Amino acid sequence: MADVVKVATRDAYGKALVELGEKNDKVIVLDADLAKATKTINFKNAFPDRFFDAGIAESNMMGVAAGLAAVGYTVFASSFAMFAAGRAFEQIRNSIGYTHLNVKIGATHAGISVGEDGASHQCCEDIALMRTIPGMTIINPADDVEARLAVLAAAELDGPVYLRFGRLAVPRVFDESYRFEIGKGNVLREGSDVAIIATGLMVAEALAAAETLAAQGINARVINMATIKPIDKELVIAAAQETGVLVTVEEHSIIGGLGSAVTETVCEACPVPVIRVGVEDKFGASGPAVEMLKIYGLCAENIVEKTKAALALKK
Repeated sequence: MADVVKVATRDAYGKALVELGEKNDKVIVLDADLAKATKTINFKNAFPDRFFDAGIAESNMMGVAAGLAAVGYTVFASSFAMFAAGRAFEQIRNSIGYTHLNVKIGATHAGISVGEDGASHQCCEDIALMRTIPGMTIINPADDVEARLAVLAAAELDGPVYLRFGRLAVPRVFDESYRFEIGKGNVLREGSDVAIIATGLMVAEALAAAETLAAQGINARVINMATIKPIDKELVIAAAQETGVLVTVEEHSIIGGLGSAVTETVCEACPVPVIRVGVEDKFGASGPAVEMLKIYGLCAENIVEKTKAALALKK
């Protein structure tokens, strides 16, 4: 078996920014003193006259991004998810969201997989925060291929976008033939017993769980839902109607993220049992990223157990 390619989605973000910069001289990148970590340093090295470091002042950076967007630039404002979504929420809401400006927020180091940085930096609330802002598009890519395409698509979309990237190198799910479309999910594996809807780095874990379930006679459909807002309601409802039970999987709090978006959708259109796999109502802890994911149940083994629990609820 060939070795599994693993790449962090933040690496794809840095490379995609350079690609955009080569095509469009109206692209500007801002960072908050974390360019090496967010990988925006790639853009800085390629286009130093279009890169600006705001220092450790994320809220101010969002205001600068809004000003640049207001005069016609496409702006990517980057920092860790904890600081981008958390510290700068008010500025994103009032200066970017309310005015519907063309600012793309590149939030890296999201979730428990920040690992040793600990609870203060393991942001598992960012999607919930961004979902409350009217007109905000939220994209959480599964791998580096999807991350690159998401950045390119975000640049073409009119209005604010929250792009969520990880620090941990994750398995490549897609090949170069993959076509990404904002607002559309895609079925990675067919199945009729249950549908597992996953986002971000949990997509690979969901696929691994489906393999284990298949060996036990359970046929699980796996859906990649990179765009969490607007969620692909048609795909979610179809999965609910055709399987009768859903499992959502995310490296985020079970409150306000993908699980909430899916349950809100099916409750209105096709009520079925939904089990949410994610970070329970708790903070993170410091430790190696892979170990943290297992401790918090963000792994194939736990998805298998939760899926069996979901099937027990099926009518």
